[in-house]
Amino acid sequence: MREVYENIKTMRKQSGMTLKDLSEKTGLSVGFLSQIERGNSNLGISSLKKIADVFNVNISEFFQDKINYTYVTRKGEEQVFQIKGLNTLYASLGGNFDKRVLAPYKLILKPNQQKRDSFKFSGEEFYYVLKGAMKFVVENKEYAIYEGDSIHFPSYLEHYGENLLDEETELLGVITPVVF
Repeated sequence: MREVYENIKTMRKQSGMTLKDLSEKTGLSVGFLSQIERGNSNLGISSLKKIADVFNVNISEFFQDKINYTYVTRKGEEQVFQIKGLNTLYASLGGNFDKRVLAPYKLILKPNQQKRDSFKFSGEEFYYVLKGAMKFVVENKEYAIYEGDSIHFPSYLEHYGENLLDEETELLGVITPVVF
């Protein structure tokens, strides 16, 4: 149960709330909440539900071990993967924790990589050219971007990208929401 009490305190502090703020939102006394956070009182399911509702989380969130979360991705330790049907290699650069909304990647496009499919989904996409050059087509409008350039657009627009160079192109990409 210790992790439950610690996770409540962590969520409260991350939300910028005082014990008084949490008390007002849950109807639980400041003294009781203080005892909970110190692990000096038992916590019933109904009280835990009130706290979970304030933070907009499921009760199970309080029981998760935060130790397995990662926030740093070291060079050479990226998880590299390829999506079936695409030639692009993706290296995940993001942390591993609950409620992620950003998905940062390094993308490596093979020389002369041409369009296979168009995409669209709810969210946003941002790409920064680390090396090489790209042609992005967003809603049938072409954008050529080169090393040091970036492009940012809503993902619900029909889009695709191509590497028209005879060498690899590398991009830093950030996508919302986390789709893979």
